[in-house]
Amino acid sequence: MDFALSNEHTLVKQTAKRFSEETISPVARDLEQPENKQIFYRILKELSELGFMGMNVDEKFGGSNSGVIAFSVAVTEIAKSCASVAVAMSVNNLVAEVLQLIGSHEQKTRHIPALCTGEYLSGAFCLSEANAGSDPSLMETFAENRNSGWIINGEKMWISNADCAGIFIVWAKTLKDAPKGKGISCFLVEKDNPGLKIGKSERKMGQNASSTNVVYFDNCHVEESALLGVENDGYRFAMKELVGGRIGIASLALGIGHAALEYATKYIKERKQFGDAIANFQGPQFYIAERFTEMEAAQLLTLKAAWEKENNIDYTKSASMAKLYATEWANRACYTALQLMGGIGYTADTPIEKMTRDARVTTIYEGTSEIQKIIIAKEIINSI
Repeated sequence: MDFALSNEHTLVKQTAKRFSEETISPVARDLEQPENKQIFYRILKELSELGFMGMNVDEKFGGSNSGVIAFSVAVTEIAKSCASVAVAMSVNNLVAEVLQLIGSHEQKTRHIPALCTGEYLSGAFCLSEANAGSDPSLMETFAENRNSGWIINGEKMWISNADCAGIFIVWAKTLKDAPKGKGISCFLVEKDNPGLKIGKSERKMGQNASSTNVVYFDNCHVEESALLGVENDGYRFAMKELVGGRIGIASLALGIGHAALEYATKYIKERKQFGDAIANFQGPQFYIAERFTEMEAAQLLTLKAAWEKENNIDYTKSASMAKLYATEWANRACYTALQLMGGIGYTADTPIEKMTRDARVTTIYEGTSEIQKIIIAKEIINSI
């Protein structure tokens, strides 16, 4: 077994690390303010120029085709500076991959290059609704086939980067009386469609640079050609792609937790109490030993899932294990870092306060920790 990154993966990591430290880190705190939204958009554009917005997409569609492992290590490095930027990158990659997987040739050639090159600052993944979060099969958004096209009505909630998305992948029921999880189709809706309206950005605890919006569909007309994949078979693809999204969030969580622990460790090496550096006391040393050991485990789980996806091996269980462990660990890591730093860690004078807020949602979006446990248990039970 070879645990070393390849030369290509190492180059991707170094590039992402340099961009993260030089471009994102100096403005990470500023990005939370609405008046600095254009800076956030500029960073997304620059990520496109680096090839980070379509990393598992074929070069003929404008992607960098660097693979899932490269994507994972890049997201981790970006998240060390700002989780909001990392989640935008992760979602955009997810949208591009869905298009590559089930899109028609016309859909691929029209939209994937725009997602990868920055023509679209981001894509949006419209699945969740107010009463269909952990169980999206309960969605109420409906698409009716009418007049050589489709009319979509409904609303989606918690849609990341809807305010800057150029294309929306939208799931809607297309058979009213179909059994649960059936009769659901997938559509492409462009940002300038008059039937699509973006609601206000939610006020959130963390990851504030990345907008989260309600998206309304009011008699939203799309052409027949907007149907993505096979009619009434969209739910299966949604579930498949959510699995891949969990690798992105696990990678993101790794970056947040790692950065928090590293910052706190450097701090306690310099900070003195009772005549000695805090790092020389056994209690803080135990914290450091435990959290960094757990980080290694989280990283191995995440890279294993990425490797399985890249090699077309069923990665359902691995992705859920990685997402569950890495996100729960990231929260512990941030709280440990805050505890090590004491009162100064609780203030906005250090990045720990922001990291702690940013880490919290990772155990919720892309499937809660509780949902991951159900998936893992089912996969294990069914395999024995």
